[in-house]
Amino acid sequence: MRLTTASGDRLAIPARLSRASAAVLVIAALLLVFALDRATESAPVQHLYYLPIILAAVVFRMRGGVATGLAAILLYHAANPHMLTFRYGESDLIQISLFLAVGVATARFTDDADRLRRIALTDDLTGLHNLRSFEMRLLAMVQESREGRTPLALLVLDVDRLKSLNDRYGHLTGAEAVRTVGHIIGERLPPDAVGCRYGGDEFVVAVPRSAAAYANRLADDLRQAVHACAPVLAGHAFPAGESARRVAAAVRRLVKGTRKGAGEVASARRTHAAVAARQRTGLVPGLLRPL
Repeated sequence: MRLTTASGDRLAIPARLSRASAAVLVIAALLLVFALDRATESAPVQHLYYLPIILAAVVFRMRGGVATGLAAILLYHAANPHMLTFRYGESDLIQISLFLAVGVATARFTDDADRLRRIALTDDLTGLHNLRSFEMRLLAMVQESREGRTPLALLVLDVDRLKSLNDRYGHLTGAEAVRTVGHIIGERLPPDAVGCRYGGDEFVVAVPRSAAAYANRLADDLRQAVHACAPVLAGHAFPAGESARRVAAAVRRLVKGTRKGAGEVASARRTHAAVAARQRTGLVPGLLRPL
């Protein structure tokens, strides 16, 4: 299942800096500090080893932090000849320990920051993007569509008859149904699409560079996947095609070119109206209802 774990959810520093560039920068910084350390043998200069260690831990995580810390220890010995006799003073032992400790601690802090960011942008029940994350992604998609004059499709889905499911089997069963549908959506979205649960049983999917025909096929694939599912919800087994788990899906192209080429964005209200219109026309009978 593809959740909010894409590379764009990582910290901004590694997102802007390629791994190859970061590796070159770390090596160059180590060599520069080594040259300064060898020339001065000064403690303040030796503290500069922390900079490449921190950068490596942020970009390459634990392996990078530990490896760069070990490299700093070797260079620290090479720059200070008295260290080659292994007659360490107290300050030397502290310095060597800190090289490794800084790498390990930075990698752990970076992992924790990424995990907290994912939690802040993820819907707890389904693992999809939450509304905050979806709005950020959607703004970027709309801007890209306007600049490139490419279509942007929006799929609006909901779990049909969830209230009757809650009334008959309990709210835990209803929550499990929503979770199951969310997982199915997350597993079947194309790599560049973004799925979000924006209400109790309501989902929205944005698909960039998607023509109406492709968006309709994707919506129908999701519908069929849900209907083919035969889940066990809170201890209750449901056969495939159970109407209480039907999904309503509406597809509408959001961005269309204008004579000036700026593009315009349809509002959510117009999208919801499209759901009702599709139901009235009978294009997908029995599956679509106004949200």
